[in-house]
Amino acid sequence: MEVEVKIRGLMLDPNTNQPIVVLQDLAGDRVIPIWIGGAEAQAIAFELEKHVPPRPQTHDLMRNLVIGLNASLCKIVVTELKDDSFYAVLWFDRQGQIISLDSRPSDAFALALRLDCPMFIDESVLKSSSISSQDRNAQTREMLERFSDEDFGPHKM
Repeated sequence: MEVEVKIRGLMLDPNTNQPIVVLQDLAGDRVIPIWIGGAEAQAIAFELEKHVPPRPQTHDLMRNLVIGLNASLCKIVVTELKDDSFYAVLWFDRQGQIISLDSRPSDAFALALRLDCPMFIDESVLKSSSISSQDRNAQTREMLERFSDEDFGPHKM
């Protein structure tokens, strides 16, 4: 079963300075942190801020390819958590043909934001990775639980 999520914001892990994309299920009771790379965090932040770069960035190119090929991105799904790595699938519709492609979640989020597409996480991944059941660094977990929308600054939805 898939649970729809939204990007609540971006933040830096206080211990590693690695970017974290913070997801929240639409019911609002679970928060899911996913550690991502700096370039992907910037791509997500640009779209959250509606910043238009002077030249297309990688995810802008991907959006243009999808549109140019007369396809649509139906949804993205975070499907698996294996060996501390998340996996995602992009679901496209091209003239009635459904196509699925493997993706890193960070790239999937950046593209989904650009194409205004719904984002989901598999219930089993949600259960194993949400704050309520996650066994990650306690300091980071406590900080995420304390954050309000204002704490995310311009990187919130």
